[in-house]
Amino acid sequence: MQKVATFFDSYFAEAKAVLELIDAASAEAVAERLAVLRESHGRLFILGVGGSAGNASHAVNDFRKIAGIESYAPTDNVSELTARVNDDGWPTVFEEWLKVSRLSDRDAILVFSVGGGNLEKNVSPNLVKALDYAKRVGATVLGIVGRDGGYTAKVADACVIVPTVNDAHITPHSEAFQAVVWHGLVSHPKLKRRETKWESTP
Repeated sequence: MQKVATFFDSYFAEAKAVLELIDAASAEAVAERLAVLRESHGRLFILGVGGSAGNASHAVNDFRKIAGIESYAPTDNVSELTARVNDDGWPTVFEEWLKVSRLSDRDAILVFSVGGGNLEKNVSPNLVKALDYAKRVGATVLGIVGRDGGYTAKVADACVIVPTVNDAHITPHSEAFQAVVWHGLVSHPKLKRRETKWESTP
């Protein structure tokens, strides 16, 4: 009897297709930039909205604990985030946070985003303004984004674009593969400084 294809048969097949199409060289370029960042004692600021904000929080832990890179996510402080949104508006929330942190040319921002920001469509204008600010101060700009990469891909020094294999699943694949790529980064021999728990447990 022939097996009936299920939703997850096709969904997992799409994930395999993403793995086959994603550009490993772009991920290596991000790793190289992060290695330089750490050696120069720079800081990493990870920016994301929605599900990507959750990923940013998780990634901060991994970059700090496993890779030894001083890292922060503005969305981890909900009091400051909501105060800025309430008082000053959504578009400037990340830019103003980075100003207080004195973002400089020694630092880097890493954008997690499905679309990468698009002012014309009024999608993630806060990412666009943060990117413009980072470029003005000379900070390194990195990204792990989906779709066509949006504004992040246009201005980044190194950027991984999660390929679109099904227009109906751009968001879940983009956010899932943010995790695949950042876990690969902290596992990279140029970045990994500390063994993870289960790999070091007999």
